[in-house]
Amino acid sequence: MGSIGNGDMGAVAPPPQQRQQQTRRLPDFLLTVNLKYVKLGYHYLVTHLLTLLLIPIMVVIVLEVSQMNPEDARQLWEHLQFNLVSVLACCAFLVFGCTLYIMTRPRPVYLVDHACYTPPSHLKVTFPRFMEHSRLSGNFDESALEFQGKILERSGLGEETYLPEALHLLPARPSMAAAREEAEQVMFGALEKLFANTSLKPKDIGILVVNCSLFNPTPSLSAMIINKYKLRGNIKSFNLGGMGCSAGVIALDLAKDLLQVHRNTYAVVVSMENITQNWYFGNRKSMLIPNCLFRVGGAAILLSNRSSDQRRSKYRLVHVVRTHRGSDDNAFRCVYQEQDDTGRVGVSLSKDLMAIAGGALKTNITTLGPLVLPFSEQLLFFATLVANKVFNAKVKPYIPDFKLAFEHFCIHAGGRAVIDELEKNLQLLPIHVEASRMTLHRWGNTSSSSIWYELSYIEAKGRMRKGHRLWQIAFGSGFKCNSAVWQALRTVKPSSGNPWEDCIHKYPI
Repeated sequence: MGSIGNGDMGAVAPPPQQRQQQTRRLPDFLLTVNLKYVKLGYHYLVTHLLTLLLIPIMVVIVLEVSQMNPEDARQLWEHLQFNLVSVLACCAFLVFGCTLYIMTRPRPVYLVDHACYTPPSHLKVTFPRFMEHSRLSGNFDESALEFQGKILERSGLGEETYLPEALHLLPARPSMAAAREEAEQVMFGALEKLFANTSLKPKDIGILVVNCSLFNPTPSLSAMIINKYKLRGNIKSFNLGGMGCSAGVIALDLAKDLLQVHRNTYAVVVSMENITQNWYFGNRKSMLIPNCLFRVGGAAILLSNRSSDQRRSKYRLVHVVRTHRGSDDNAFRCVYQEQDDTGRVGVSLSKDLMAIAGGALKTNITTLGPLVLPFSEQLLFFATLVANKVFNAKVKPYIPDFKLAFEHFCIHAGGRAVIDELEKNLQLLPIHVEASRMTLHRWGNTSSSSIWYELSYIEAKGRMRKGHRLWQIAFGSGFKCNSAVWQALRTVKPSSGNPWEDCIHKYPI
């Protein structure tokens, strides 16, 4: 959880004479400006290589056609008449190929809109209130209280995150009824916003996918939504449980696959977590960390495969890439719900969590990279790989520049350390992780819905332009790393009820 140190603290200043020589020396523009434009030119050349090769061919064809006289045109027509069977066969093959392509190509999946839940202000929890409540509860010893205080200070959370009603009481009352009430407030609050912004009638929903990792009552959460809004009887409904903070992308992938099968359909995905019955009341430090990070939140997303919805939709789903490391025992147990020595239930976080997350991310981007990176980046990566593996050249491995593939990044706001590591390993700029850091500060770790609060932040800042590409990255128990790639269909303005609308002027901080 600790922050990364500053490597410049130990730098030694050069002697005065050397400093004087440096001030007199002109900047080495060959290593700055020229190389910059050489790299830009290389990327442009390789990325548009096919187009650049086709231009001369098209020029030659146009020149040949422009030199044809009527006699040449008549001879060409006669030649085609004498080869009528061949012409018809080619036309039939072309029509068949086009029809087959249209019938088998994946149906585009559009994100019409999404909405995030904003809890009432009386559920806000400041650091002093959190610590006072923990002390007065009598469940934690001094060591556990001191540990929670340190985690809060380093967490990256702010003073305006939310906890459910039952945990504001003394003593806390984590009952089944209170957990259901929290689930209803989050799900219905997000859905009401979504219905209002999209004018969607609940009866029009053909697919419903709900994900919540730690609260799975009977009837299910999806059944609660169906009962509340009286959804139609033939709806395809699914309830995903126990899949951690990356379950939002899994739910998205499931909805995408269903939209490939069912034509002209709306799919609603609801991503949330439930805290009421999953608060840890013991003293094991590895199980106290979730108390300090997880907060109330949820999101509802409307997807469509209707061609008529393209104009009003915000984004088109481009790729979903899922990675599961569950076959490795350490990865499987790094986020693990269990009982402590006193029988209290909680979620334990392993010290190896960051290393395991890094391995899952590496596997995920190895699959995602060829799908999204410019060919120029792939060529450089392949060249350094061949140089090292085949020729033993000991060249430093080339790290692909994902900033060339995406304009925006939504990294799961699991904690400050997670964001720090991805910013460092992917060589991102502060603005690329701003949405993740600010979401962690304002809302805390809202589990699978955090990537949607981050997207709302980008929209509220007015940064999303037509054609921009977005990468959502989520990590979860199991251990999983999942990615979703979107492309903006238009310049996106924040929808009514954007969760940042009353505080966006305060950020970034």
